[in-house]
Amino acid sequence: MVGRLILVLGDQLSPDLSALRAADRGRDTILMAEVAAEASYVPHHPKKIAFLFAAMRKFAQYLRAEGWQVRYTRLDDPDNAGSIPGELLRAANATGATDIIATEPGEWRLIEALRDTPLKLTLLEDDRFLCSHAEFRDWAKGRKALRMEYFYREMRRKTGLLMEGDQPAGGQWNFDHDNRKPAPDAVTHSGPLAFEPDDTTEEVLSLVEARFGANFGRLRPFRFATDRAQARQALDHFIAHALPSFGDYQDAMLDGNRFLYHAVISPYLNAGLLSPMEICRAAEDAWRAGHAPLNAAEGFIRQIIGWREYVRGIYFLEGPGYTGRNALGHERDLPAFYWGAPTHMRCVLRAVEQTRDEAYAHHIQRLMVTGNFALLAGIDPAQVHEWYLAVYADAYEWVEAPNTLGMSLFADGGIIASKPYVSSGAYINRMSDYCGRCRYKVSVKTGRGACPFNLLYWHFLTRHRDRFEGNPRMAQMYRTWDRMDEDRRRTVLSDADDVLRRLDRGEVI
Repeated sequence: MVGRLILVLGDQLSPDLSALRAADRGRDTILMAEVAAEASYVPHHPKKIAFLFAAMRKFAQYLRAEGWQVRYTRLDDPDNAGSIPGELLRAANATGATDIIATEPGEWRLIEALRDTPLKLTLLEDDRFLCSHAEFRDWAKGRKALRMEYFYREMRRKTGLLMEGDQPAGGQWNFDHDNRKPAPDAVTHSGPLAFEPDDTTEEVLSLVEARFGANFGRLRPFRFATDRAQARQALDHFIAHALPSFGDYQDAMLDGNRFLYHAVISPYLNAGLLSPMEICRAAEDAWRAGHAPLNAAEGFIRQIIGWREYVRGIYFLEGPGYTGRNALGHERDLPAFYWGAPTHMRCVLRAVEQTRDEAYAHHIQRLMVTGNFALLAGIDPAQVHEWYLAVYADAYEWVEAPNTLGMSLFADGGIIASKPYVSSGAYINRMSDYCGRCRYKVSVKTGRGACPFNLLYWHFLTRHRDRFEGNPRMAQMYRTWDRMDEDRRRTVLSDADDVLRRLDRGEVI
């Protein structure tokens, strides 16, 4: 009897994957493939490509050691078909298989490509997530607003994490107000655990250098974990050395420290090397043992069972058209400084440099620096979406698109965010030390020396006043603007227009 093809994608590197559980080790063939279509549908950061290819090769080795028959195609295989559907057809011709079992991909683009193949496809839900599509639909049904906080509470009850009976530990669900301290004078944590590339990884690095060396991003030094054992070491290192201070400083930014107390394990979680519950249990155990305060454990766990599960639910609930939304009608091209061209805005410069070097930036750098500027300046959401999807090692469309289009850019019209996440330079100054060494002065409100965030903040509010002035969370902003002297308001808007004109001309901002 001819066996089936069992597809395992690069972000499905989990032994308990639903497609593997449905497979017959004695007769089925696992297919894994490094293909140009997946490596280049956006100009991915070289570190992201290298991480996934190295992790895929090691996972294939693991599966073979477990007795599976694995058909693995490398990117430089001269017979490589160049796409996942193409490799499925090539494997079907070689093996005689007519049936495919696959775990649902995390991008509509690839789901639709698989459904278009002439082979018989069984697509299984990805149950490595804690909330199924049906559960999320049931939760969302009939609600006027799909707010993450209420979803998060349901996930706490479902998992039992940080619960004392039917009540949240500490008497409240959310300790976010304790997690907004500005940047500390000194950071005692040395950063995420780094790994020296082994032979498998070095081989991949050479391949990526040759094929993707022109992509935005520095490939070396390369320090990511590339198998489950290393990823678990990275998690344990974070829990032992950084979690106790993670809560306090998770929103802080420092010019000279790229990681502060962040875990930097999202690439491993999103690729399947770690599972959400093992990560959350590790944090909960640290709190119960007295090693980490509750605000740290709660804030960390909320990012995983709250935010991560929530944005995935939104992505699949809203469907393939979600990525094309542009509720505010923004059409300006993405500035060249997102790809490394010069800028005088030190906060943006540092966030982009870090992204270039590490394929990583933490959530406030993404939301309140690069995302905030894009929203204030009216950048086309599709271009911003592509940028975020390309440059971060943890980016897959199911998680990136709702964060970018919903949270950062309000392009979905308020499905995720109850108001736009916009701020002037004052917020960045409060949460970082970027502003002290910036060419612009955050205290200057008008003129060429004024922080562009200050000018564009008011410009954004005025050009979208009809939409937002009735929002209760934004009423105070408009009252502040209306109390300003008319001449000052005119100057602010004129100066903001000047910033935007110079941006459109390609001048250094």
